[in-house]
Amino acid sequence: MKKLFLLIIGIGIITQAFSQQRYSTRNKKAAAAFEKARIYYETGKDSEALDELQKALKYDPDFIEAHMVLADIAYDAGNYEMCVKEYLKAIEIDPKFYHNNYYNLAKAYMQLGEYDNAIKYLDFFLNTKNEIRPVLKEKALQLKANAEFAKYAVEHPVPFEPKNLGENINSEYEEYHPAITADDQMIIFTRKIPFGPAGGARRNYHEDFYYSLRDENGNWRPALNMGPPINTGGNEGAQSISPDGRGLYFTACDRKDGVGSCDLYYAERKGNKWTNPQNIKEINSHKWDSQPSMSSDGKTLYFSSSRPGGKGGADIWRAVKNNNGTWGKPENININTPGDEMSPFIHPDGKTLYFASNGLPGMGGFDLYVATLQEDGNFSEPKNLGYPINTAADEHGMIVNAQGNLAYFSSGRSDGYGLLDIYAFELYADARPTSVTYAKGMVYDAVTKKPLSADIELIDLATNEKVVNTRSDELNGGFLVCLPVDKDYALNVRKDGYLFYSENFSLKGHNDSKPYLLEVPLQPISVGKSVVLKNVFFETGKYDLKPESKAELDKLVEFLKNNPDVKIEIGGHTDSMGNDADNQVLSENRAKAVYDYLIRNGVSAERLSYKGYGENQPIASNETEEGRQKNRRTEFKIIGL
Repeated sequence: MKKLFLLIIGIGIITQAFSQQRYSTRNKKAAAAFEKARIYYETGKDSEALDELQKALKYDPDFIEAHMVLADIAYDAGNYEMCVKEYLKAIEIDPKFYHNNYYNLAKAYMQLGEYDNAIKYLDFFLNTKNEIRPVLKEKALQLKANAEFAKYAVEHPVPFEPKNLGENINSEYEEYHPAITADDQMIIFTRKIPFGPAGGARRNYHEDFYYSLRDENGNWRPALNMGPPINTGGNEGAQSISPDGRGLYFTACDRKDGVGSCDLYYAERKGNKWTNPQNIKEINSHKWDSQPSMSSDGKTLYFSSSRPGGKGGADIWRAVKNNNGTWGKPENININTPGDEMSPFIHPDGKTLYFASNGLPGMGGFDLYVATLQEDGNFSEPKNLGYPINTAADEHGMIVNAQGNLAYFSSGRSDGYGLLDIYAFELYADARPTSVTYAKGMVYDAVTKKPLSADIELIDLATNEKVVNTRSDELNGGFLVCLPVDKDYALNVRKDGYLFYSENFSLKGHNDSKPYLLEVPLQPISVGKSVVLKNVFFETGKYDLKPESKAELDKLVEFLKNNPDVKIEIGGHTDSMGNDADNQVLSENRAKAVYDYLIRNGVSAERLSYKGYGENQPIASNETEEGRQKNRRTEFKIIGL
């Protein structure tokens, strides 16, 4: 694209002059050599073009067009010093020959990090009486904004000390697009491996997913190919892993079931095996759809797409999953520009979005930015992550761990094992997301101890909002979910044939570097079994249900409707503080409050009874506050089937 762009703006006027056989040289041999060079250059034969240009300049050292095309070839090859030299020579020979030379010279200075010179020549380019095409003027203004930002950023660098993940992850090949689980114990990435005869005009490459797990010392084990059905004979890449490592969103191109050129796919790990990837047809378009990032609650998918309706070439879009499991219509988010936005990564906090853009003020090319989701559903103004995280080269994407202090990215560096390696670095404080921890546990049969696959729901008690909806693993009963710290949560677990399980816990003051561990024993439905309703709350000394009790009671309603033969007794209990008679009345009124709620929500009174037990059935010591808190409870008991 750079070459095509430079060809258009760098020699567009010259090609018109060629057709009329007008040159800045009067030397016929120089003109003939330049004619050959022009044809070679336009057909991609830069080496041959370079030879002919050198001949032309040997015949006429002041041949302006030859210096200009030589500068373009140097830019394409990344030889920015030579590019600057040739443009300066062309301008020196005739400052008025082609005004766009000043713009192209500024682009080369940007690549060299000489921002004062870039600003100088952009000012000269923009402050002219010559007419400038609107598109080019807009690009020049953006380039100047980039130069001014880059100058400031270099003078005010941010902390950045990247460390290579080592030979167990990186190889002689290219590794990129890392993704990690919430517990930082598993990494998945794309490896690009060449195949076919080496040294050919065009070598083929194959992209596959690899993964690694940490050992008992926290080191990465040697990476392994994920194998089928995830990896195929085609190319797979740009993946997003769920917090528990059991859901994978990724990109695949040119498949038989494809909707567009590249599509988004989803696969799920059940036990030790992955399901066959499914094309997400509700989201994919007939254009390019790639680079998915799923929110930790499994509700919102961010991705990059070139579909119609965007603001630029590639934009970031998001789709929200409906309650019935289908996907809503993707929407274009507000951070997009007329340029390209790529590689979105939504942090497990659900609010902090990292992405790459070439349409915002930056160091040049693609830079990395961060924006925060606001109450109205829009994102805050993007913030450039600064230098030296961003450079004059392209930065293509970054992910951040759940704790928010460590970032992973791919880069080509002198200490690497191959062209692109995966690195990690400590993210400076102002660029960090909200700190998130994770709850980790296992669901099992309380009688047989057998692991169970069950529906798990977590609710923010302050807002009554469902924040997580997932299932435990069918092989080992395990689950892992991301949760913001400094909040109180209700846990509800449900499985057919079992009493539902409820728990509440607080992450206020919790150390976000350590998981919150949960064990969930599910009781088979049988007469005499009881469940404490741990998320049913009353004001102290009163029997009015608090609003945060609704979610739990609705689960009880759902349980009774799904098990129409079950009859229950609702029991109210208190601690030993206060008057015995008062405690008896209070416990009975609290049990009746739950009884009344169930009837109002469609449960037959014939299946229900209630009883107050006062302080007569403690389950813990009343000598401590912790014990008294356990004794103040509402529970239900199976009394008939």
